[in-house]
Amino acid sequence: MVQKLDQKLPVANEYLLLSGGVREGVVDLDLDELNVYARGTDYDMDFTLLVPALKLHDRNQPVTLDMRHSALCHSWLSLRLFDEGTISKWKDCCTIVDHINGATNYFFSPTKVAGWFYDSISIVLSEIQKKPQRGMPKVEKVQKNGTIISIILGVGSSRMLYDIVPVVSFKGWPAVAQSWLMENHFWDGKITEEEVISGFYLVPACSYKGKKDNEWRLSFARSEVQLKKCISSSLMQAYQACKAIIIKLLSRPKAISPYHLRSMMLWACDRLPASYLAQEDYAAHFLLGLIDDLQHCLVNKMCPNYFIPQCNMLEHLSEETVMLHARKLSSVRSDPAEHLRTAIEHVKAANRLTLELQRRGSATSIPSPQSDGGDPNQPDDRLAKKLQQLVTENPGKSISVFINPDDVTRPHFRIDDKFF
Repeated sequence: MVQKLDQKLPVANEYLLLSGGVREGVVDLDLDELNVYARGTDYDMDFTLLVPALKLHDRNQPVTLDMRHSALCHSWLSLRLFDEGTISKWKDCCTIVDHINGATNYFFSPTKVAGWFYDSISIVLSEIQKKPQRGMPKVEKVQKNGTIISIILGVGSSRMLYDIVPVVSFKGWPAVAQSWLMENHFWDGKITEEEVISGFYLVPACSYKGKKDNEWRLSFARSEVQLKKCISSSLMQAYQACKAIIIKLLSRPKAISPYHLRSMMLWACDRLPASYLAQEDYAAHFLLGLIDDLQHCLVNKMCPNYFIPQCNMLEHLSEETVMLHARKLSSVRSDPAEHLRTAIEHVKAANRLTLELQRRGSATSIPSPQSDGGDPNQPDDRLAKKLQQLVTENPGKSISVFINPDDVTRPHFRIDDKFF
């Protein structure tokens, strides 16, 4: 529907839906402007949706990633070599730099793209609210947080939080990460190199000293989805447990995000023997190992990006912040079980609150006008239940959903490369 407004979005687009919101660090955005939403009070499940504004998958399309002005893992994107039609379409979302020789260079601006995207989504959602259709979810909240758009939708009896991120999608692999492919990795022989390097993104996030109107961050979210297939369930359990413990403990002042923890986990997979990582009952060992790795990275202010190791994601931290978080981690390491119990109690409390709010809502609800007098939750829940079933039956696989905005009741699905 956004594409129909001004035809800026690619007609044939592919969106990557990640489990967990931006606040949980599913992509490396590290934004401080995000408002605080509470699970149970504001939403029941959260996701991050990457929406390509530009889709650069044509090998004949010249692309200029200009990294001269940026920190490692970041880049400006020049549209100078693009055709006149593309430049004209996106000119209002570019910053313009005039050179001495008279040439004009257009740089795709993450802040301007995010502003256009928010305005477009607001128009679409306003139309949906004016003319509700059968099967459409209820829009409960829309908010712009920096370059991220957060939408909470009522889907049947559940509330879904979607952090929607406008991105630039590339096919292939960037030259700056080429040397990483030359090393030995834990996934060698388990998945093909083609699966790992099928594509990457530019996401709208600048470095700590970067120019926010021009600078994008390289993201390898598609590759990370593939690598997760090669990580044992015990290690993933340990990662989830560690994330649950540290996500709030180390949130102020902002220093460590779940993305740092995920990078450490991937490095551990490369470093440790495969036979050790495959142990099914070693989740507790892995949890202690992740905490120790995190402490080591903090004290040394060193956490290399997994795909671009020359990029240290902690070099900006002050000594004061490092020591504060190191002391907090020491308390976790002395009694991890107690901290884990506390995290679990928080989740249980959120679930109880969700059930209580649902109970109150069902006691006061009236049939929806588009529900034809039947169960008002049934049409909205159908797609969610189908997705839940597919995720359960296809662990570790990539699931795509294709929806025609003119008929949202008939979705098509793809599991890896199989359509049905």
